[in-house]
Amino acid sequence: MTLTLTPTPLPGLAILRQTIAEDDRGFFMEVFKKQAFAELGLPAEFVQDNHSRSSKGVLRGLHFQWNPPQGKLIRVTVGEAFVVAVDIRKGSPTVGKWYGQQASAVKKEQIWAPSGFATGFCVLSDVAEVQYKCTGEYNPKCESGIRWNDPGVGIQWPIEHPLLSPKDAAAQTLSQWLQKPESEHFRFV
Repeated sequence: MTLTLTPTPLPGLAILRQTIAEDDRGFFMEVFKKQAFAELGLPAEFVQDNHSRSSKGVLRGLHFQWNPPQGKLIRVTVGEAFVVAVDIRKGSPTVGKWYGQQASAVKKEQIWAPSGFATGFCVLSDVAEVQYKCTGEYNPKCESGIRWNDPGVGIQWPIEHPLLSPKDAAAQTLSQWLQKPESEHFRFV
């Protein structure tokens, strides 16, 4: 497996590309290999795999978890989605900045978002399936979100009227989050 890591403008957030063997029968790729990840300084231990299926226009996010901290290795396995990560780390030179990338089953790229980033996506194809490995198990008592259209963040989503869950529609702003004591869990180092 050849794995390459391309940094983004947000420290810690990266795009991963791996060798893909393709021919007229289809393709094969190694999505995760412990040694290759460790050699690039990425987590080599994931404790939970998640898989979601959503219809066109659905927006999920922007989610994060502070205890245990949860980094996410995100990929689109069916269809196409616009994947976003927002830096929510106190003291970070890029706190409140966002990065978005169109991801698809065709591109087969992965996005690494360490803990301290709120993540989300919106579906661009008729249906999309998004899978993500997590470094921490889900803990509903220590998870939250940032409002998808927080003007203080200013994400340029490729859709105007997304389909949202009630929880995502009522999420807090980044400014509100940064005033909470829990936000101290994400200090930029």
